[in-house]
Amino acid sequence: MEAIESGQRIDRVLLRSGLQGELSAELKSRLRDSGLPVQYVPVEKLNALTRNNHQGVVAMISPIAYHGFEALVQSLLDQGRQPFVVLLDHITDVRNVGAVARSAECAGVDALVVPAHGSAQIGADAVKSSAGALMRIPVCREDNLKTVVHTAKAMGLQVVAASEKASVSYLEVDYARPTLLLMGAEDKGVSNDLLRLSDCRARIPIVGGIQSLNVSVAAALFMYEALRQRG
Repeated sequence: MEAIESGQRIDRVLLRSGLQGELSAELKSRLRDSGLPVQYVPVEKLNALTRNNHQGVVAMISPIAYHGFEALVQSLLDQGRQPFVVLLDHITDVRNVGAVARSAECAGVDALVVPAHGSAQIGADAVKSSAGALMRIPVCREDNLKTVVHTAKAMGLQVVAASEKASVSYLEVDYARPTLLLMGAEDKGVSNDLLRLSDCRARIPIVGGIQSLNVSVAAALFMYEALRQRG
């Protein structure tokens, strides 16, 4: 609880499965209020992580500081910028998250958005896969991606969803406007809920027999087209 109250950059909290007692109830209440991701694990995992030095709970410290999406976009708008932000919709491969972050930093993307739950954890492996880009580009970790999209639209950003079923080529989209780009996992793509909220769906033409690109490659194509258009 001290780590939570002191403002430590906590990535997620591991609790021993079956943890009981008054202190446990208070801790769980604090964690619910904090919004931190919680994972219940066997005691053996906690023992391995701490050499048996724990009380049924381990806080995993985040290697990066997260930003609030609305505040970050508002700051960019206040500076007269045209925000270009990339939202990663439940991408679970840590190497893909790192690769997208690396391309995003190189292409001048203003920020990444990741969900607080159901996505690859941004830990040491992700930072390594990004070649350090995750230490340089702002990252927003949000509980509800639909709320992020609604907020983006209310703030004047167009919402572009990458979709292999779209009729519009990614080269036809005007990225000079403030933009939130939605990228989904390779197996499922952008979720239907987010697709319905998007202003535009765009695809990357594919002429070979394999019908999809790695998400990090697809994201790089979108981002560098935006960079080209913005000069």
